[in-house]
Amino acid sequence: MRWPGGLRTRVIVAFVVVAMAAATAASGAGYVVARGSLIEESQQRATDSLRDQLTQLAPDVTYPPDQQALDRLRRSIGDDALVTFDGMSASAGSALGLVSDELRAAVATGDGFAVQRVVDDSGPKLVMGTSMTLTGLDGTRSESGVDVYVIQDLQRLQDQLDQWTRVVGLTIAGALPLAIALALLISRSVLRPIRGLRDSANQLAHGDLSTRLSPTGRDELADLATTFNHTAAELERSVGELQRREADARRFAGDVSHELRTPIMALTSLMEMLEADARSRSPDDAQMAAMAVGQTQKLARLAEDLLEISRLDAGAAQLRPEMVDVARVVADSLQLRAFDDGVELRTHAPVLARVDVRRLDVAVGNIVGNALRHGRPPVIVDVQVDGDDIVVIVTDHGPGIPDDVGPDALFARFYKSDASRSTSDGSGLGLSIALANARLHGGDLTACNTEGAGAQFTLRLPRRLDDDDPPPAPPPPDPAADGHPGGDDGRR
Repeated sequence: MRWPGGLRTRVIVAFVVVAMAAATAASGAGYVVARGSLIEESQQRATDSLRDQLTQLAPDVTYPPDQQALDRLRRSIGDDALVTFDGMSASAGSALGLVSDELRAAVATGDGFAVQRVVDDSGPKLVMGTSMTLTGLDGTRSESGVDVYVIQDLQRLQDQLDQWTRVVGLTIAGALPLAIALALLISRSVLRPIRGLRDSANQLAHGDLSTRLSPTGRDELADLATTFNHTAAELERSVGELQRREADARRFAGDVSHELRTPIMALTSLMEMLEADARSRSPDDAQMAAMAVGQTQKLARLAEDLLEISRLDAGAAQLRPEMVDVARVVADSLQLRAFDDGVELRTHAPVLARVDVRRLDVAVGNIVGNALRHGRPPVIVDVQVDGDDIVVIVTDHGPGIPDDVGPDALFARFYKSDASRSTSDGSGLGLSIALANARLHGGDLTACNTEGAGAQFTLRLPRRLDDDDPPPAPPPPDPAADGHPGGDDGRR
């Protein structure tokens, strides 16, 4: 059986149930004991009173008694009494029918007082029966043959017992709110450390690795708090070590990229000179020179990308927004990269927005370049206004995004869908650069497959028409920002 509600509810319900069961058991047991004692005491008082009365009346009874003697004895005893002797009887009262044969037989055996408690329409009654004894001058006792039966009303006793019953019921009912109040106090004291553990775990989940608990006492909750503190300390140490190593790696990448810029620029110039000189040589020499220039330019772009990544990771990236026609910026980006062939631009009117032109140019170039390399033409670029956002939708007609590739993998750094390809035309940074630029604007970049076409990338940026100041830069995202103008990515 599964209990409903949370731990607090279960603790309160369990405590109240146990407390009420204990109160009911204690009250019930006390009532039973008190009831038995009261009945026993009332019965003893009644029998002692009858015995004393008969002892006083016995010397005045002539023996053997006649009818008149029996009547006098009955009148002396009182109402609801029956006196018998040798077939004669004297009686008075309406309850004499309660004298049972079992009681008569018990009196006849001479066992002293015989008592029965019975209930009729008028309430509970105590029926007592005994035989009178004769005491001789020498003190000897003998049976007189006179049997006396007396019926005593127990209604007063029953009223007292009913009052006790009501008191017990009220006591149990009054214990319920007290039990609930105590349960609330106890549950609060018991659950307070658990709530503290929950809050600390939430703080830990949100990145506050310095969160610690203050164990109190020596119970299981204190042990749990101590274990939590040890776990948090170990996690803080591990994360700190990972962050230190990551910072070292980023610094190394930035330093290497920075140091490589000058020799790569010199190498690029040298390769271009060799390419110009190779044009006067054989076709094979010209082809080899062109390949060398292409690979050198790719190396230069990769170094620039890595350098920009290090800036982003250091939080040094800043937007320089200006009010422009986004449709014109997209058209210029496509024309600059000679993407006119196989790309169709759809825009119906000027689309004004406050954006960083350089970063928008890079993002669009990377997305369209990725579509041209890994999809099939025509690649459709649609620039729209959607409320307070501008949307650039790039759709190709290729095979689409593989089903086993999720957004995290698609926009990850250096991701290539074909791991067997050790080289490609792209650096594997294009889409991650575009995503970082979108998020730097306060926007986003998403990807999906479309029916009847291939992959579709949606770049969404806020227009910020009323903004005079650039939007605050968000924390450095995982993907890289910015990049080269070529839009190569090496994905899909």
